[in-house]
Amino acid sequence: MHVPDGFINAPVSAAAGVLAAGAVAVCLRGARRELDERTAPLGGLVAAFIFAVQMLNFPVAAGTSGHLLGGALAAILVGPFTGVLCVSVVLLMQGVLFADGGLTALGVNILDMAVVTTVVGCLSFRGLVKVLPRGRRTVTVASFVAALLSVPAAAVAFTFLYAVGGTTDVSLDKVATAMVGVHLLIGVGEAAITALTVGAVIAVRPDLVHGARGLTRPLKLRIGGDLVDAPAAADPTAPARRSHRKVWLAGLATSLVLAGVVSFYASSNPDGLEKVAQDKGIDKEARDHATEDSPLADYGVRNITDTRVSGGLAGAIGVGVTVVAGSAVFWAVRRRRTGEAGPASTGVDGAAEASGAGDAPRASAPEKA
Repeated sequence: MHVPDGFINAPVSAAAGVLAAGAVAVCLRGARRELDERTAPLGGLVAAFIFAVQMLNFPVAAGTSGHLLGGALAAILVGPFTGVLCVSVVLLMQGVLFADGGLTALGVNILDMAVVTTVVGCLSFRGLVKVLPRGRRTVTVASFVAALLSVPAAAVAFTFLYAVGGTTDVSLDKVATAMVGVHLLIGVGEAAITALTVGAVIAVRPDLVHGARGLTRPLKLRIGGDLVDAPAAADPTAPARRSHRKVWLAGLATSLVLAGVVSFYASSNPDGLEKVAQDKGIDKEARDHATEDSPLADYGVRNITDTRVSGGLAGAIGVGVTVVAGSAVFWAVRRRRTGEAGPASTGVDGAAEASGAGDAPRASAPEKA
């Protein structure tokens, strides 16, 4: 759904850029409360993973493909403020290095693919975990639904921007119907990827999933016929010191394999927005990308004729650049945090969590799925 230059006129693109800059500034401040010594490096990894999976276009209808947007996934894994920053880093890398998504449309893309998807995904997820039974399955189910809703929400947001500043005279009804229809199908793929990823991380390290924090009930003991809260563990901070290195290395290796190898087998059909633009004619005023001569333009390395090697190398470079850029941003935000994390709170498995994310301390025990 990367919007190219020329789809939206200059005034609206400029206004979107201002709004996107404001949203990023708010998220930089909000991310200070979400990032701690574990989630800061994981933020960069999440950005790299989203970059890698966005290279894997999957078929959704005749002649159309879709790819992950990633806002809901990022919000659930590392928090909504950090999630917006993750997707924004990805969009910046794609626009500057790979000529994917217009530079003058960068604000439009950040609002649409980063802010809207993250906000809708986060609100949907939080609403569901409040009404569904507590447990790991709730997190996975809520992740699926949140991601499913976030994609058509982004399609609606694009339609609104097109209605305000579209550069072609195409019926708004036709654009809205086509955009929402195809992105409902893409949303199913997004939901599956998000639920599988969140479920995999919860199975290994539930304490690293931001959306799973505080979902367990306090452990109860029966004393004299009455149920009372169990006392906290003697050293509640011990689980929080578990190293995240293995998770980080596994995530990076997975991202490199997806971008460097699996991406070769991705669908070559145009994605949802490209297909709608071609069919409805809203791409008549599209302009060539400002960095179309980049050595990595169109996700290939210039002067390497073997498409498999060229695409794989470009994908690996993209993952590397994104994880470095994302990690640098999140470490800088973490260092600017005014105070250290306070008392620990517990996640789905009773593992202690740093309270920098705003969760209240509690003693809890794992809950069976």
